[in-house]
Amino acid sequence: MNLAEKIMFERKKTGLSQEQLADKLGITRQAISKWEAGSAVPELSKLLALSEVFGVSIDYLVKDSMKEDISRYREEAYEASGESARRLEEKVDNLERYIRGYQFTSKTKIGGIPLVSIRFSRNLGKDGVAKGIIAMGNVAVGVLSFGALSVGVVSFGALTAGLIAIGALAAGGFAWGALAVGIVAFGSCAIGIYSIGAAAYGTEIAVGAAAGGKTVIGDSVSGVNCLKWYEGISPEEIEAFLLKYHPKLWGPLRSVLTICARHIH
Repeated sequence: MNLAEKIMFERKKTGLSQEQLADKLGITRQAISKWEAGSAVPELSKLLALSEVFGVSIDYLVKDSMKEDISRYREEAYEASGESARRLEEKVDNLERYIRGYQFTSKTKIGGIPLVSIRFSRNLGKDGVAKGIIAMGNVAVGVLSFGALSVGVVSFGALTAGLIAIGALAAGGFAWGALAVGIVAFGSCAIGIYSIGAAAYGTEIAVGAAAGGKTVIGDSVSGVNCLKWYEGISPEEIEAFLLKYHPKLWGPLRSVLTICARHIH
């Protein structure tokens, strides 16, 4: 909803007519009508009054149109005088901080890329993306990245992609997440060349309560080479099974698969 729609919605929700709202604000019913039609917008002082009448924040009322209105509100502050100007300017600064969020870019650069970039912003455009060697933000791209959406050599976040990716949804060389897709994948649901999870599918090896693929170890198995898990299965038996079908498997990875296979339950 835009500002006009929110004013109408909140007025009706509070059970006020246009006349009653106008009386509370000390203005005419026609002014309210123009606001709700979108042919006019309230002055900043009236916007503050609206937020108090409706019991909502200014951010909620104007966040969909803040960028368009922010310069007009600042002009109002400049035209005011004394304490009134100071208060209006403070409110405008708060609105600008709300839009901008927190931003930091280090002056130190490596290969022309900032060492550290931080962008926690409500602006999801290109200016709201953190890009640096170390990147943190709603959207982060870097060598080491942290973000709701994170892409990097090593990435952490809700949705991640990278050589090493850790997140709710993770995709990468080494992926760890609720849903993980990678060369080596760990997760509740894991898909990869080598995968470990409650439900796992591996084109080479899969270990899980339910496992499918070429070589599988699990309680419920479906594959070409299958080892069904049972209480008391020994690490020697698991390792011998893996060596039989994958004699060239990297030793540390074989050890990890063996340990995880012993503790499926």
